[in-house]
Amino acid sequence: MRLLEKYADHAYALLRIVAGALFFFHGAQKILGAFGAARPPFASQLWFAGIIELAGGLAIMLGLGTRVAAFIASGEMAVAYFQVHWKFQLTDKFFPIVNQGELAMLYCFLFLYIALKGPGPWSLAKRN
Repeated sequence: MRLLEKYADHAYALLRIVAGALFFFHGAQKILGAFGAARPPFASQLWFAGIIELAGGLAIMLGLGTRVAAFIASGEMAVAYFQVHWKFQLTDKFFPIVNQGELAMLYCFLFLYIALKGPGPWSLAKRN
């Protein structure tokens, strides 16, 4: 619908901000123990994931270092999908609806898109 096209850049900015904020909250759970979550052992794989989520989510949300942060976050979510959800099993567990990996897969491709598109409007970056 052409009527909505003029809002596409602003809708993208909202998508980037909300996705970054939600990812930040995942990191806050792991690293800060926010929202009643248990904190993983220091320097464990889960701890490093929390650092990526906390710092990367903030960078994506603010639009600072967006491409790099989103690319790293996308990679983390790919690892999460294959290592945690699918577990490299040659069964029907490959499908996200079966292994509960929908969120990891969605974040993976959303952050890949953000890495390719850049910060867009409403970012703290000096240029897009």
